[in-house]
Amino acid sequence: MVKDHIDVRGFLIILTLTFLWGLNYPAIKLTNTGLAPIFTGFFRTAISTILAVLYCIAIKQRLFHRGIILFHGIMIGILFGLEFVCIYWGMFYTDSARSVIFIYLSPFVVAGGAHFFLGERLTTPKMIGLILAFLGIYSVFSGKPHSYNRLMFFGDVLEIMAAFFWGATTLYIKRFLTDKIEPINTFIYQILFSLPILFLCTFFLEDTWVKHTSIPIVLSIIYQSVIIGFASYFIWIKLIHIYPVGRLSAFTFLTPVFGVLLSAAINKEELTIGLLSGLTLVCVGIYCANYRYEKT
Repeated sequence: MVKDHIDVRGFLIILTLTFLWGLNYPAIKLTNTGLAPIFTGFFRTAISTILAVLYCIAIKQRLFHRGIILFHGIMIGILFGLEFVCIYWGMFYTDSARSVIFIYLSPFVVAGGAHFFLGERLTTPKMIGLILAFLGIYSVFSGKPHSYNRLMFFGDVLEIMAAFFWGATTLYIKRFLTDKIEPINTFIYQILFSLPILFLCTFFLEDTWVKHTSIPIVLSIIYQSVIIGFASYFIWIKLIHIYPVGRLSAFTFLTPVFGVLLSAAINKEELTIGLLSGLTLVCVGIYCANYRYEKT
């Protein structure tokens, strides 16, 4: 059932998801110590794809459509694959705390893109949100940690690119697939058709895929593939089929908060004044840019 507001059940679900997504960033940083980053993205997505296909078979849901729907499925897979290449590769060079802030520029891409593709007017609150986001990014770049170098800048740029690919994926799903296919099919198309992109990038960009393994790395892969890559993303796809996508995006400001705090606690990353100021500006901007995004 499609709803025009976020009810208590929806809020509790998105709150849980944002915590899990925040924890995912230090988890990725951990796996990068033993596995090549893009290969990790490919490996976890392959596991998630197998789980999604098995689930689809179990509920006797068709795996593929024909014609234009399949074309749209391939397109969201390509966008999703490019997003993951940028996320995993970028986090090899930059801190997870910085990454989570940059990646959550995605709601601003959704807010701005909706003006052109979903018929939503760019209102004053959305404009304020966009301005706050740019100020936040400036603040993050200004508040460099002591370990900052040119490679970290390269990682930051990749994370910003990931935000644009993620926003584009969300807009594409909402524009072409919502109400046309089941959420599980949207999810399968997204991860299945991302695999060729991830494999090609890891094949051409990475020489050594596995440097070493350990129990924490294995547990991190399981967490990323089963909990995040399958369960949480499938639930998210289902949510954007049910609830207004902009209002959902308004609550995703919690992910950078959890991500930054967990990165500092688990990875011992430096929390600079610029980083915390940027986090605050981006989070407030996300809420402003997306709240009451859908018409009522």
